[in-house]
Amino acid sequence: MKPAAFDYVRADSGDEAIGLLARHGGDARILAGGQSLMAVLNMRLAQPEMLIDISRSADLDYARAQGGVLAVGAAATQGSVEWRPSLAREVPLLAQAFPFISHFQIRNRGTVCGSVAHADPSAEIPLVLAALDGEVVLRNAKKRRVLRAADFFQGMLMTAREPDELIEEVRFPLGRPGQGTAFAEFSARHGDFAIVAAAAVADANGLRLAIGGVADRPRVARWPAGLGTADLDAALNDFAWELGARDDAHAGASFRRHLVRKLGARVIAQAMEGRA
Repeated sequence: MKPAAFDYVRADSGDEAIGLLARHGGDARILAGGQSLMAVLNMRLAQPEMLIDISRSADLDYARAQGGVLAVGAAATQGSVEWRPSLAREVPLLAQAFPFISHFQIRNRGTVCGSVAHADPSAEIPLVLAALDGEVVLRNAKKRRVLRAADFFQGMLMTAREPDELIEEVRFPLGRPGQGTAFAEFSARHGDFAIVAAAAVADANGLRLAIGGVADRPRVARWPAGLGTADLDAALNDFAWELGARDDAHAGASFRRHLVRKLGARVIAQAMEGRA
């Protein structure tokens, strides 16, 4: 299929894009890398009257460590962040997740903020953002607001973004001494959508386990440090059931619950070992 007709405007700055959103609101969509949006347009699941291309907006193309976070602008590609020499030190969990994201050709064009905006429950970047308690910065012509990942993701392909808002940047908390992280996923083939993905963060305050591909959004469980094996197994089993897995064409609910238990135990063990 081909997309419905639309107007195309290239915005050379974030201010220009926000001005266009203020005038056109729900009739416009932001185009950055297009790796998710173009498929949606071609299937006519979305039929905007205008596409606002921000891919050449230099003021939105950045990734910088500041104020305890790695701030990634709306036009920064996944590849530019993945190949950042200091990424493994700055945000280890994000560095661990990147190799699982589709293929390098897709990461070369797709943007970090675009993945967050699309809010696919199987996507790796939203899962990492949720696991780390990251933030999403939204801006319109009147104000800028910052939402926690837990408040931003609201359902399958649903977010708290208003029609006139631009996702200006996302913020991943920097790794800290004494913190360990790990990421794993199961898919039919490398690069396919995750049937189940798991991300763990372990530190002196306890454990966080984020699961993608099961519920309608990334879900995070929090447990105190020092759980024994039996308690952890019970907690994982409870969490697997809480996610409300369902049968679909890719996997059965019982298999997804099994993967939550196995992948969850694996990444938690790796995160605990990685504490330094």
